[in-house]
Amino acid sequence: MDKPRLGVYLHIPFCASKCGYCDFYSLAGCEKQMPLYQRALLEHLAESAAGIRRYEVDSIYFGGGTPSYYGAERILELFDMLKLNGNVRMDTEVTVECNPDSMEFKDLLQLREEGVNRLSIGVQATDDDLLRVIGRRHNWPQAQAAYLRARKAGFDNISIDLMYGLPSQTRRDWAETLAKIVELHPEHISCYALKLEEGTPMYREYLGSPLIPDEDEQADMYSYAAQMLERYGYAQYEISNFAAPGFESRHNMKYWRLDDYMGFGPGAHSSVGRLRYSFVKDMKQYIYGITRKVSVIDEYEELDTLERSVEYLMLGMRTNRGVEEQEYRARCRSDWKPIVRVLRAFREKGWAVEEADGRWHFTVSGFLLSNQLIGILLEAQAGDRLDNTPWMYRPDRPEAQLNLPKGEEEVFREMAESPLSRIL
Repeated sequence: MDKPRLGVYLHIPFCASKCGYCDFYSLAGCEKQMPLYQRALLEHLAESAAGIRRYEVDSIYFGGGTPSYYGAERILELFDMLKLNGNVRMDTEVTVECNPDSMEFKDLLQLREEGVNRLSIGVQATDDDLLRVIGRRHNWPQAQAAYLRARKAGFDNISIDLMYGLPSQTRRDWAETLAKIVELHPEHISCYALKLEEGTPMYREYLGSPLIPDEDEQADMYSYAAQMLERYGYAQYEISNFAAPGFESRHNMKYWRLDDYMGFGPGAHSSVGRLRYSFVKDMKQYIYGITRKVSVIDEYEELDTLERSVEYLMLGMRTNRGVEEQEYRARCRSDWKPIVRVLRAFREKGWAVEEADGRWHFTVSGFLLSNQLIGILLEAQAGDRLDNTPWMYRPDRPEAQLNLPKGEEEVFREMAESPLSRIL
């Protein structure tokens, strides 16, 4: 019998400097701690070997931080430990996150020769002024050169990360960025909206600033990206991710499909069966705990069927794979009728579509409203549980109402009918 599949994530928290928007757990100016951290990670992987061996590892992801800044030799030492102590498949997707300023050709060549087969490059923008504003260390010519070095080193699966909604960025700026990236022909493109995270330099400087594109402007940029990338052969398979056929991120799909994965390093999360746990977001505490055999667990929970069914809807509707009746019934043990009723209402609005195989997923306009629409689906799911759990039922509970977000035609009609419009 084939063993179940597993994804492994290794967090490399070191950076040459912190970007102005970043709230991930990462550290600048801590290079002296790299040897100690490496020993702790290797020890943690060795201790976890028995659990990893229950699976076949088919995706490995070195994230950060900046793994390329950590160095090829350390990354490959960790990779070798996994190969020694786990059932790493020959066709495993092995991804290393990189920044253009730390992508040396000799390191790229070494990574490729030893089995790393995918790079995720943090380009973020092609305008040098915008790159300076958000605190990136590279410029656009350096990013182009780094990409070409990766190709020369033999990488035929490259993802590029981009950001939109940056200070003073216009739709034209965004269109030019996308055009320049498409000219490079990467296999995968991720597009993320700027989010001002509390505690970051950009939060302090730009919160409430008119320089930040508003929600409508960001939505316009998002829609343009989805439509433009589709024209060039990049299918949108998740809210923020686009790929050429066959190049969807195997590792990221594990998160969205509720597959098993184990994370290692400070702040790393794991999902194994119904278990969810994460490690402390403190490198020194993590190193101390691993070397002294003290627990480094920060959060731990075992999900019940209800929580798993909520996850199924939330994560499934983030992807173009969406959700489907038989899968829903098997995973959620709930009635499909309340869900399909909502999905059909979404379809009437142009927010969802049902494929020939019975799978439902959002359209581009639906993805724009995904937080609200998923919330409505979860309300329908919760209402179904009340209906099918007599002891929770309240006789005076009102009939469930389906309150949809307003579509463009409704907003226009309200504006046309308002007293202000008659005055004007």
